[in-house]
Amino acid sequence: MLNRLYQWTLAKAAHAHAERWLFVISFLESSFFPIPPHPLLGLMCLARPERAIRFGLICTIASVLGGMLGYAIGFFLYETVGQQLLSALGLADKFPVAACYLREYGAEIILIKGATPIPFKLITITAGFVGLPLFTFFWASVVSRAFQFMLVGFLFWKFGRPIKAFIEKHLGWLSALFLVLIVGGFLAASMLTGGGEKGDTCSQATMTTIG
Repeated sequence: MLNRLYQWTLAKAAHAHAERWLFVISFLESSFFPIPPHPLLGLMCLARPERAIRFGLICTIASVLGGMLGYAIGFFLYETVGQQLLSALGLADKFPVAACYLREYGAEIILIKGATPIPFKLITITAGFVGLPLFTFFWASVVSRAFQFMLVGFLFWKFGRPIKAFIEKHLGWLSALFLVLIVGGFLAASMLTGGGEKGDTCSQATMTTIG
């Protein structure tokens, strides 16, 4: 199932309305779609490096708006929709600890976790559930998503041709690495359970946050 969705996403890079697909996938990924927009973004930047910053901006805007949808699901519909989404994505067991960390650190967690391969949808839905201030969630999401997507856009815009040559030369290894990163992003959600004294407190919260 995951592989079919991945291949479907890649196919959209050659679509006549690739930018629209980039927006839609970036939007949906922030709330419930399991495949990140990075494959589509990378291929589009590779084909048109002169438009890479535009593509990165599209990803950023759509991802933040999608994050607002994820926040709304967590805030208004967690019991009826949010729980089922997290369970379907294999993230339900991470939710109590994510909730603890968001209550403890707020924007800091969004800035750190939102700019990593950890599924952003876990952060957005959980932020809504714990009632993180909407403005705090919004600006932190903008910063973290812009760092991730605009950086890709800038690199392709600045070094488009050398990057394209490098990718074409090492396509096999890079494809394998990308797949590892996709899987690793879900596994990296377990990082929410680690880290010092406060990490221990949040780990213990798995028994009391919901239930």
